[in-house]
Amino acid sequence: MRPSADPADPAGPDHHDEQPARATAPESATLHQALAGAGGLDTLLRDLTDRAVLAVAGAEACSITVRRDGRLLTVAGTGGLPSGLDQRQYENGDGPCVRAADSDSDAEQHAPDLSQEDRWPTYAAYALSKGVRTVLAVPLAVDGETDAALNLYATTEGAFRGNRDTARAFAANASDAINAALRIERERASAGDVRTALLSRSVIDQAIGILMAQERCTAQTALDTLRHVSQDANIKLRDLCGDLVARTTDGASGGAPGRASQRR
Repeated sequence: MRPSADPADPAGPDHHDEQPARATAPESATLHQALAGAGGLDTLLRDLTDRAVLAVAGAEACSITVRRDGRLLTVAGTGGLPSGLDQRQYENGDGPCVRAADSDSDAEQHAPDLSQEDRWPTYAAYALSKGVRTVLAVPLAVDGETDAALNLYATTEGAFRGNRDTARAFAANASDAINAALRIERERASAGDVRTALLSRSVIDQAIGILMAQERCTAQTALDTLRHVSQDANIKLRDLCGDLVARTTDGASGGAPGRASQRR
């Protein structure tokens, strides 16, 4: 069984040795420099996941979860993120990043040792099979847009003990940067266009992950394949990817392959 947590402390058993903290001025400035130089919201989100791995000792991979139109989506992730770690949680309807992104709980989630975790046994078994031992999911305060969370992963037990204050500070400043980016996006497009952009990026990333698993190829090869099929068939990349994701989700195991894999 996992270590007993203080019922009054939703963040977990080792929360008492740390205090919530904001990033220092230099750290905050670095994030806002990233925002200023970012090529749009998608680029910023990807940059934030890379920076989180560098900033939080013990972190080996990072992703950002958002809730859009009632669905949880991963809108950005580092290259070292094993496929399916977030998606399994969305399918199960529970897990650390699902709970952290839930506006009703809005609580940090920490699993210091998944081999001893009893809150999400199915997910814990899957994550362990991918070599992941520790998960830390911190809520992101994204104003008026969606529930969101910053998810950190590590292959060693207890990787984030003593480092969670740094993760909280990074998430706080990441929220500031994302909110600033959203304000910029709103000045350039309607709120509906912003939501569509986030959803489109997520669908494309999901399609890339599906092709990587089906064809055992790299992310770049999968993206190049999707773009090639999109051009040949005169189908928007977003629509092609949405079709592939829908076919894979609805077809279950043994279902018909998506158009992208059929046209290879």
